[in-house]
Amino acid sequence: MASRRSVSKVGPGAPDDAELLALLAAVTPVADHKALRPWRLLTLRGDARLRLGEALDAAAGTVRDPGDVNPKPLRADLLVALVARHTPHPKVPAWEQEATAAGVGHLLGLALWQAGWGVMWRTGLLTDAPAVRAVHGLDDHEKLLGWLYVGTIEESFRARLQNSSRPPLDPTQFLGSVPGTPAPGAGAGDEVDAHTVRPDDE
Repeated sequence: MASRRSVSKVGPGAPDDAELLALLAAVTPVADHKALRPWRLLTLRGDARLRLGEALDAAAGTVRDPGDVNPKPLRADLLVALVARHTPHPKVPAWEQEATAAGVGHLLGLALWQAGWGVMWRTGLLTDAPAVRAVHGLDDHEKLLGWLYVGTIEESFRARLQNSSRPPLDPTQFLGSVPGTPAPGAGAGDEVDAHTVRPDDE
């Protein structure tokens, strides 16, 4: 997982539906309060990507010359639309259900990466616009969270990743403790106030 990278420019080729279904075995265990299953996935291939481009243009008010198309959805042979489905529940608010759907997107991206595919999760201000929603056939209780652009990875990009000396992010900046309790890694008697400035915070 630590080797995962977003691939902004994927190559031709993509997994078929059978491979996607197999990879979903790594996705379905996602944390899901009350097992509401508040998500579904839609594949866009071929002309479906052109219809998405037309919907994005309509939402943006873009008018193109005859024969011109929106090139953005054509940057990958496969787009996987991630849809959050809200089911009213007294103990599971909408934001928590969307978090589950987002977790599905991330897990699927990891599974695709592990299987050798390049992935880029793309969104935008028009992601949930009416025209775009209509292309995906969304119901009123559903929300589009974006698309996974899936394709092959150029060998030159793989080589750059393997030879990269870029250090990983320092994980200590993301791990803290609640006020009045020892900071992670501190001794039993070392209580650190949440507002204390540590040397690496300066």
